[in-house]
Amino acid sequence: MLDKVTQLLLVEDDEDDYILTCDYLEQLDSHTFNVQWVSSPEQAIETLSKNEHDICLLDYRLGASNGLDVLKEAIANGFSGPIIMLTGQSDDELDSAALDAGAVDYLIKGEMSSSRFARAIRYALARKDVEGERVERLKAEAENRSKDRFLAHLSHELRTPLSSILGYTELLMQSDFSQQAENELGVIYRNGKHLLSLLNDVLDLSKIAADKLELTLSEINLDSMLADVYTLMRVSVLDKGLTLRFESDQALPLVARLDATRVRQILINLINNAVKFTDKGEIVVKAWTQHVDNKEMLFFSIKDSGMGIAPEKQQLIFKPFEQIADVESRSVGGAGLGLAICAELLSRMQGNINLHSEIGKGSTFTISVYPGDISDVERQVLNFSSVPQLQSKLTPSKVHGRVLVVDDLRDLRMLVGHMISSCGARVDYAEHGQQALEKVRIADAYKAPYDIIFIDIHMPVMGGKEATIELRKMGYKGPIIALTAATMKGIHEELAALGFNDVIPKPVDSSALYQCLQDYLVSPENTPQAKDIQVKALSEKRQRFLLVEDDDDAAQITQLLLESLGVETVIASSCAQCLQILNHDQQFDKVLLDMHLPDGSGIDLGEQVNERYPELRLVIVSGAEPDPTDIKDLNIDRVLLKPINLGLLETLIS
Repeated sequence: MLDKVTQLLLVEDDEDDYILTCDYLEQLDSHTFNVQWVSSPEQAIETLSKNEHDICLLDYRLGASNGLDVLKEAIANGFSGPIIMLTGQSDDELDSAALDAGAVDYLIKGEMSSSRFARAIRYALARKDVEGERVERLKAEAENRSKDRFLAHLSHELRTPLSSILGYTELLMQSDFSQQAENELGVIYRNGKHLLSLLNDVLDLSKIAADKLELTLSEINLDSMLADVYTLMRVSVLDKGLTLRFESDQALPLVARLDATRVRQILINLINNAVKFTDKGEIVVKAWTQHVDNKEMLFFSIKDSGMGIAPEKQQLIFKPFEQIADVESRSVGGAGLGLAICAELLSRMQGNINLHSEIGKGSTFTISVYPGDISDVERQVLNFSSVPQLQSKLTPSKVHGRVLVVDDLRDLRMLVGHMISSCGARVDYAEHGQQALEKVRIADAYKAPYDIIFIDIHMPVMGGKEATIELRKMGYKGPIIALTAATMKGIHEELAALGFNDVIPKPVDSSALYQCLQDYLVSPENTPQAKDIQVKALSEKRQRFLLVEDDDDAAQITQLLLESLGVETVIASSCAQCLQILNHDQQFDKVLLDMHLPDGSGIDLGEQVNERYPELRLVIVSGAEPDPTDIKDLNIDRVLLKPINLGLLETLIS
């Protein structure tokens, strides 16, 4: 007999039938029933509406009332359990009516002593359990989808501003300006990287909780990976006056099948912790293999000579957001996430983490991972002298082509565009997918299609996924690269199925971007129209342009391109601001006039500039060819059709 008590409501106006039904129910050894009896339709509807019973046996005849009416109203009021209709005699028409109204079965009272009654009860309850499980499963799936959306949104919203902070700081650090603000830029960059590291930890925990953290296993060179970690950590260790040693007493496999990124993450996290809490002495990293449960596992230990951890605190540090009291009183960073993430990652790699520590004598963390079947892999005592497999920062290589960058955030558009234009490609911009579609149509109409499109996934109006589907329908065959902060499990496969060629995660890494450009665009020397752009040859002196453009994005990128050609560029966003600037400063070689400004047209502004400053040379910048009659009386040097690119701007200063 089951321990769970089944709550049963019996709706019956005949007391004898009530007693008989209770006797039959007691004979069912598959369930224990707690029977509640009501005799009137009003009581039945009121009780069933509370939805507190697992099953209901409902008599068809309740005095002058019809049990079908009770059945329909109970279901309408929210009763979710199975209802079995009882009647005194067989009636096929009544049987069909009961089932149509929502009953799960129809029983004749004379058959209640038979096995059919027992089967009907068991079937009805089993059906309720299955339905309950289905509902719970659907709820769980809905919650998981909600978590997915939340993670994608959180990742996008937090990584996006960090992309701008880190990207523009790097640009400034590489510029002449860094000499005047080297310390300040360093502070911004280090704190930005710290925030990014903390964000990655939080998102990793969220991915683990949502079962969206994906491991990427590959054959890796163990010696190179450890040399990589050593190179990364050596500077921070030396900065604190400590010594870092990597060693192994036994021959190790040269190749192991691991997620190199995650193993590096774990080792770097543990070494970082050792550095934080060690004031003098050394940090020793050892590696070895050992058989555990008939599997050869790869082990690492990280030993420090630091402060140590009290026994009662040692288990707390593996829980998220936990910090020991000694740590909280010290000026060290961290939110108590790293070790919790390490433990989760190791469990997914069929390994674990252990700690041995004594107060004042230091700590030793020992981790294990499964390296795949290494029984036949060549081994040697590693010397950790292999060239580290660090992803070196690629220097921008010159490429040729037209590029469209689509992102709703202006800072990121400009950052990515600046990186691309530094390679020589011509860049155009769109704020969302719908605008991107229109720009692609216009480019095709002018026989100047885009060679590659970089597009953000999450944008208002139309996101990157929807835009890519439409672009492929339009016949665009060029590469489309996703820019996304939501690097969740399965995202590469999903985007590839939609028509994307590749994915660059945010924050956008310059090396990944440059590599992508080299993969998909050709070098200028390989094109028939190739020419070497030498800014000094274009102008012996630094020229000055006044750019009148009300679109911030267009103004910023035009300014960046002009300044890359050695032209000092001043921006005005309206007719009034242009005239105000010229009132105090007329030392411009050219004035670039947009045709559509918020307080007037470029034609009207050109007439005023001609009248007041006839020596200034004007350039019309327009999205459409202007009417020759409108500009014939103006001192127009040239007309440039948007989109503006590096090649067009070169003609202005040649």
